[in-house]
Amino acid sequence: MARKPGSSPSAIKNRAAKTAAAMAPAGAGATTAAAPAAPKKKTNPVQFFREVRAEARKITWTTRKETWITSVMVFIMVVVASLFFMAVDGGLGFAVNQLLKLATAA
Repeated sequence: MARKPGSSPSAIKNRAAKTAAAMAPAGAGATTAAAPAAPKKKTNPVQFFREVRAEARKITWTTRKETWITSVMVFIMVVVASLFFMAVDGGLGFAVNQLLKLATAA
């Protein structure tokens, strides 16, 4: 039976060592030789603002109509939820009052 590529014991050990080195805290890397990290490329402010502007152009804003419809839907749901909780509160209050009247009558 043929082995899968990368399933040899040495390949497995190499992957385990790389994973351990990547997961180890910064100060614990003294036992393994790690390649020095490449310095980050600096971005000048002009390039930064160009990239921000390009990303801002990708934003799709909702129309006035979509915003209005969504706001109305939220308002309707708030009214429905408040009516529901008012009914539940009234029902529970009525039930508790009836139980208290029954307890004091005895």
